[in-house]
Amino acid sequence: MTTDTMTQNMTDTGGHPQPARSRAVFSQEDFGLIRTAIVHYLREIQDQPESVKYANLYHRLGRVA
Repeated sequence: MTTDTMTQNMTDTGGHPQPARSRAVFSQEDFGLIRTAIVHYLREIQDQPESVKYANLYHRLGRVA
């Protein structure tokens, strides 16, 4: 955050500094790529206990995309 941005934020909020707006880290296309990578990895570790965690992650990402 630059000094100018902080000054503007303080002016806009009555003297109390506010954090800058957050921006998305991943695009919608990225979620599809990540899901594809997880599916590939799941096939590699399918007989291991940690595969459940990756399967859950895969399904959570499906709700986002």
